[in-house]
Amino acid sequence: MMLPEPETPICSAKGCRSAAAWVLAWNNPKLHTPERRKTWLACEEHREHLSQFLGVRGFLKDVVPFSEWESPEG
Repeated sequence: MMLPEPETPICSAKGCRSAAAWVLAWNNPKLHTPERRKTWLACEEHREHLSQFLGVRGFLKDVVPFSEWESPEG
């Protein structure tokens, strides 16, 4: 496993220190307005697990390669 550079965003999976390759955009409709997007970062290994975790709850809105992610303005 290669450890990321200190300024490199890391995976959001518990205990993972790998570099993020994916952005998982989500929101909890009970807490957030429909346009609000929270984000989790995922490495290749944890992308599917984190996506499923959010997906079964109906929270997952989009999965985008980290290099292509553009944070919504506002």
